Amino acid sequence: MTTRREFIYGAGASILGAGLVARSALAALPESPSTDLATMQPPSEPSQGRHYHPVVTLNGWSLPWRMNNGWKEYHLTAEPVEREFAPGMTARLWGYNGQSPGPTIECVEGDKVRIFVTNRLPEHTTIHWHGILLPSGMDGVGGLTQPHIPPGKTYVYEFEAKHSGTFMYHPHADEMVQMAMGMMGFFVVHPRDPEFMKVDRDFCFLMSAYDIEPGTMTPRVNTMLDFNLWTWNSRVFPGIDHLVCREGDRVRVRMGNLTMTNHPIHVHGLTFEVAGTDGGWVRKEARWPEVTVDIAIGQMRAIEFDAVPAGDWAMHCHKSHHTMNAMGHDVPNMIGVDQRPVAESLRKLLPGYMVMGERGMADMGEMVMPLPENTLPMMTGTGPFGPIEMGGMFTVLKIRKDQRPGDYTDPGWYNHPPGTVCFEYTSA
Repeated sequence: MTTRREFIYGAGASILGAGLVARSALAALPESPSTDLATMQPPSEPSQGRHYHPVVTLNGWSLPWRMNNGWKEYHLTAEPVEREFAPGMTARLWGYNGQSPGPTIECVEGDKVRIFVTNRLPEHTTIHWHGILLPSGMDGVGGLTQPHIPPGKTYVYEFEAKHSGTFMYHPHADEMVQMAMGMMGFFVVHPRDPEFMKVDRDFCFLMSAYDIEPGTMTPRVNTMLDFNLWTWNSRVFPGIDHLVCREGDRVRVRMGNLTMTNHPIHVHGLTFEVAGTDGGWVRKEARWPEVTVDIAIGQMRAIEFDAVPAGDWAMHCHKSHHTMNAMGHDVPNMIGVDQRPVAESLRKLLPGYMVMGERGMADMGEMVMPLPENTLPMMTGTGPFGPIEMGGMFTVLKIRKDQRPGDYTDPGWYNHPPGTVCFEYTSA
């Protein structure tokens, strides 16, 4: 008999802690653990079933499972959630098990998977298992391959994980609304042979976009292109976890795109190779070196690299407006315009009024200006040399010689060896 302790430990013992609430809709169901924290949970090796090397979900966790007569059983609960995008801003979204995106589901090639889905939304829903090969009736397209899951009901999906790779899950019911509200999650199928494609660190995140008016908390779901918050796992810089590595580690980063545009993801300081797509692994003889990979709408990509050299290396989307937080699209270009006479007049009516944009936008990184409640600056984050002037889809790959194997704690900023930082030219 599987105990509750064994179930929770099966694929995520580290999630037990502050913010976790175990819930069961019915006694016969596996529990549906929940957390509202945005803290990355370190990977936990499975204690039962086939062995695998678990992934690390940025600002997230993996869903526990239990074994039941040869089936791996999981329980997802679709429900309204609150998600902190970064300190100072929280959004009201829809998600799974207390978070958006939902917890990562991990299994092994050849596993029989049974997933219970309970709907606590105010409308019907389904789940589509994006990229996974399965029977048509388990594909999750409401009205086409299954009835919709009404509010308050629990449906069951059963299939065999036939091939390893990097996949996603998301609704195929009222999709424009439900995905705009944050309903999505990662699905990783590990190879049957744990030594196949083995890496030392395996990170994953989903890209999503939101349109949340400054000062509000709920996304506008009818937006088609003009989103103002570009996120990794529903977090924006400086709230996105750093990717902490030991120098020399073989590292994999799995990325999925559920926004309405493509994202050229660029990594500084090293070269990588595309090791996997939605369709499976790329043979080694078919790979080539890259520093940027373009991920189209609905696509998955897995990149691999050796973590060298040591340092703090930027990792970001190379569309510049995707590395900014909420901003107005109708702000005029004021570069070169002397605003001082107007500013003096406006301050008589609006004390504290500040001039913006006459020398570019870099001043925004240092300004302390009033903002609506629950709003982030467009440019934010501070590094060892001053304002980083970023937002949105930006984080830091931190490679350290003295980082212990399996240690994901933030080592702080890099201590550059003498003579390796650019400097001001002062010679006559």
